[in-house]
Amino acid sequence: MAAAIKAPPFKLAYLGPKYWGIWLGVLLLNLIILLPLPIIRLVGGGTGKLIARLAPKRAKVARRNIELCYPEMSEQQKDQLVRENVRRTGMALFEMAMGWWWPAGRVKRHFHVEGYEHVEAALAQGKGILGMALHNMNLEFACRGFGYTHPSVGFYRKHNNPLMDYLQYHGRNRSNKYMIHKRNAKALLAALDEQELCLYLPDQDYGRNQSMFVPFGGVKDTATTTATLMFMRRANCVPMIFTSQYTAGGYKVKIYPPLDNLADMDDEAALTKLNAEIAKVIKEQPESYLWMHKRFKTRPDPDSPSLYD
Repeated sequence: MAAAIKAPPFKLAYLGPKYWGIWLGVLLLNLIILLPLPIIRLVGGGTGKLIARLAPKRAKVARRNIELCYPEMSEQQKDQLVRENVRRTGMALFEMAMGWWWPAGRVKRHFHVEGYEHVEAALAQGKGILGMALHNMNLEFACRGFGYTHPSVGFYRKHNNPLMDYLQYHGRNRSNKYMIHKRNAKALLAALDEQELCLYLPDQDYGRNQSMFVPFGGVKDTATTTATLMFMRRANCVPMIFTSQYTAGGYKVKIYPPLDNLADMDDEAALTKLNAEIAKVIKEQPESYLWMHKRFKTRPDPDSPSLYD
């Protein structure tokens, strides 16, 4: 707990003209999230289309990732998936606001957890839980909702803008236990040994350092962090995948059975299996995934042409 990031204080300077644009955005978001959820989703879909027009390169990245991961899809299916993903991208802005500012009662009405028995079984064994969460668009809201079932510990990346950092920290900390710096691996190991439920995201391209190239989707050599295995092996924990998903009436966190055999495999076999499990989970709701991230940016040979050119 000593390693927990301290809450950033409010400063009178945040009321100055420099920050008025942010406050205007906060006001607009708070007005929109007062609407019924189906209406918010309609607004979110329209916002996604606007984002695609303003940032066409990001939509192009999403299309390329989908092509690489799902070569078996027809062109029509890929186009449809990109359109759905763009809509979910727009909705993510409002889901962030809902996660930060909705009252607890409203969050709970639109949220439930599936598979929590896996967490209970691990805790009964005196172990912590390494919750391997995925970069789904609705993750901000899901973290808030899940905190009411089980307050958790997570990594935190400070925002460059001090007012945004203040809003982000206090928004994310409303239902969860505490947060630690994203580079503080020792603190995460300690929390796991203290039988905490810790959320960690292993599914992005974190660069060449401490990565291994193993298959993911349709890409044979995908930079995959080895830190996940380090946490599994060095902490007294049970690893399991967590994902946030849409439901007809809101959202849910789905928890999958433990993958505790990964720690006993060699690195390549373990990460190959983990990526296969992640890909399987993503395929349940592929439109919700963060396809706009350049997942395959780092290549085994630095001189190889980019997969995004």
